[in-house]
Amino acid sequence: MFKIITARWLAPEIKRFRILAPRIAKKQQPGQFVIARVHEHGERIPLTIAEADPEAGTIALIVQGVGKTTKLLNTLEAGDALLDVVGPLGKPSEVRKYGTAVVLAGGVGAAIAYPTARALKAAGNRVISILGARTRELVILEEEIRSISDETHVLTDDGSYGEKGLVITPLQNFLAAERPIDYVLAIGPVPMMRAVAEVTRPHGIKTVVSLNSIMVDGTGMCGGCRVLAGGRSQFACVDGPEFDAHQVDFAVLAQRNAMYREAEKQALESFLRQPERDLHLAKESCKLEEAHPELRLGAKGAAP
Repeated sequence: MFKIITARWLAPEIKRFRILAPRIAKKQQPGQFVIARVHEHGERIPLTIAEADPEAGTIALIVQGVGKTTKLLNTLEAGDALLDVVGPLGKPSEVRKYGTAVVLAGGVGAAIAYPTARALKAAGNRVISILGARTRELVILEEEIRSISDETHVLTDDGSYGEKGLVITPLQNFLAAERPIDYVLAIGPVPMMRAVAEVTRPHGIKTVVSLNSIMVDGTGMCGGCRVLAGGRSQFACVDGPEFDAHQVDFAVLAQRNAMYREAEKQALESFLRQPERDLHLAKESCKLEEAHPELRLGAKGAAP
């Protein structure tokens, strides 16, 4: 069991959890993720580790409620617990001194981009961050990202905050003005990452994307997160989640991401009609954690 220490809303349907997981907090590196499960009969979902505090033994997870499990998870509060949090998984971000690094984050992609942007700054890079969201209220982690960036641009689709437009616009302007760019990291919806790859491709700029594909076990065993990169099949959970954007076949990625869309829609509709069963199972997990603290895998001193 993994106890939730704090839970607070960052934006509509977007919640930040601080969870007791000392072993994960100690080993986590930027770019890595965990596989979480709310209750015994729940699905496993990948969540990027937005931040870790090894001294406190906690990790931060930012969850956007878009499907059944994420909406269920966002009903939990401080004092509740998750049944499983497995990690850290995936390869860490390749962090070194590139020169000028541009980090583009679309929507909740900011939660994934933030730890890597912070690490890039610590490695001596000049960091330019570009944040995008549909509306002002969906812009998250702006203050944190500004604090580790040399330059920050915020764009919204409706123009309600910052500049109106797409996150690729500032990048295109930089290239048109021949500003030196040595590295680009893009995290967000597949069309956005694909657009960034096409913008940087003619300039030969090293460009990396984080592929939050469908994952189940997080170990490469199930094959659910297969992606085509560099002309060969790879798995986002063990070979990634970060890949060379110019090597990724985005058409195949988009097709795979859409494979379970109807099933996900039906699961969400069923949950919204009758949430009682899953809510009950989630709370039962919390009661188990309270009654048997020795089962709390997130506790200090727990056996590996």
